[in-house]
Amino acid sequence: MPQTALELLRLLAQDASADRIAEQAQQHPEAVELALRVRAGIDAHRRREAELSALVDTARDLASAADPRGVLDAIVRRARTLLGTDVAYLTLHDPERGDTFMRATAGSVSARFQALRLPLGAGLGGLVAQTRRPYWTPDYPADERYDHTAEIDGAVAEEGLVAICGTPLLVDGEFVGVLFASHRTRREFRRDEVALLGSLAALAAVSLVQARRVAETADALAALSAAHAGIEQAATAHDRFSQVVLSGGGVDDIAAALGELLDCWVAVLDVDDHCLATHGDAPVPRSVAVEDSGRLTRVGDGWAVAVSAAGQRLGTLALGGIDELDRGQGRTVERAAMVTALVLLFRLRAAESDQRVRSDLLTELLARTGGDPEPALVERGRLLGLRLGVPHVVAVCRGRVRGLAVAAGDGGGLAGPHGDDLVAVVPGTDPSAVAAALSRRLGDGLTVGAAGPVVPGGGLREVHAQARRTTDALVALGRPAGSARELGFAGLVGGPGDVDTYLLDVLGPVGDYDDRRGSDLLGTLEAYFAAGASPRRAAAALHVHVNTVTQRLDRVASLLGEDWSTPSRALELQLALHLRRLRRP
Repeated sequence: MPQTALELLRLLAQDASADRIAEQAQQHPEAVELALRVRAGIDAHRRREAELSALVDTARDLASAADPRGVLDAIVRRARTLLGTDVAYLTLHDPERGDTFMRATAGSVSARFQALRLPLGAGLGGLVAQTRRPYWTPDYPADERYDHTAEIDGAVAEEGLVAICGTPLLVDGEFVGVLFASHRTRREFRRDEVALLGSLAALAAVSLVQARRVAETADALAALSAAHAGIEQAATAHDRFSQVVLSGGGVDDIAAALGELLDCWVAVLDVDDHCLATHGDAPVPRSVAVEDSGRLTRVGDGWAVAVSAAGQRLGTLALGGIDELDRGQGRTVERAAMVTALVLLFRLRAAESDQRVRSDLLTELLARTGGDPEPALVERGRLLGLRLGVPHVVAVCRGRVRGLAVAAGDGGGLAGPHGDDLVAVVPGTDPSAVAAALSRRLGDGLTVGAAGPVVPGGGLREVHAQARRTTDALVALGRPAGSARELGFAGLVGGPGDVDTYLLDVLGPVGDYDDRRGSDLLGTLEAYFAAGASPRRAAAALHVHVNTVTQRLDRVASLLGEDWSTPSRALELQLALHLRRLRRP
């Protein structure tokens, strides 16, 4: 017995195999059984050491793999090596679809198997995913414990798998996926193999989550960097826009600053979609539908944002010629719209204040009856850029007016509401030309009647009444523009009219001549028209020589113009002479 025990100890010391130790069983079976147990313990210890060493190596490899795909490939290769299986593979959880999908394989040859998806609860892997517990079987195709599906069984059969072991990938209770080890022959999985696969799965889950967090950190750093760049761009934009406002710049300067910052075209439109300013190759302005929220909106192949201030829509800022706008650039555009709104609001308030002053002055002038303008009124006009000492034309505009500044001649005159009309007092001496120009500038759907000229303050009230009657007549006649002088007798069709003013306009120069010289040119005209425009018959009716009539008619031509005898002028003269006769006592 001592000799046998010594021999067994020698075999153990020599790391002899279990078979050599078993050869001593015939002589001393009890001692050999004990030696085999010691041998099995030594083998298990060594195997455990090898597994721990392999796990350490695996952890080191996974720690050095930054790419999530590389981490998964390393996991399945190491699992296949450590467990000595034919195939190892790993599925990941898809929260959106509620299943797991194949992500990495080692030893697989079937494309169908490599594209497999496993619903929760279906097959061995689906059960692992659903219960978050490990499962294994020596013969999966014949194991009725699992919910077999045609898709899963077909893919497993094509890969030729028989024995399968799967264990979940969990981190802090979070399910990540499933790690599998498989044989193409029937084989039992030992519990230490299942535990080893579980250790690999734990390492894999931690490494995978770390890789994801590294990627998230990188994304966060990239976002932070982009945000920093956006802050710098926003600061630059703020400085540019502030400089524009502080230097008294307008919307054209804001459009230029925004276009240079974003390298795009910019257009600023008013509430009627008329272009106020552009920068770059801006297209022809068109109607832009955008909400009043102040937020940037995609419109066609460009962007637009409402320009609003104090609850009032002032216009629209549109831009394009750039593929995309990031969040910081979008905020820059919205900031530009705010600054544009402030500039337009300042301009609007200044224009309203200036218009109030001009309207007050116009009201005072229209209330005066005759005489030269007071020096105080002339000085107030001079401060507004007006010259009230020169002749002006009074125009009455009826209908929708585009702008007071346009009606006033862009600051050269006065314009403002008076009753139901807009009244404009514009420098000039030709009322017909002023009426036509205002009609063109103010647009369709408007009627403009003009009278004058007159020096503001000297009979402006009377001329305004004449212009208003002219407008009444134009409305009745359906004409867009004209003057009292141009309409003549037709100017009385809109209302009762002022016959004295009409007679003065038509016959005034001839009557003044008769009053100064004591002549009777008006009587000669009446005789001439009564004789059918025959100087000879008129001379007979007046009992003078025909040469006298001819000389008097030449004097009339010098006073009224060479066209006095044309049909239209002759008709006006005959009508005026007729009214003159009717008004005689």
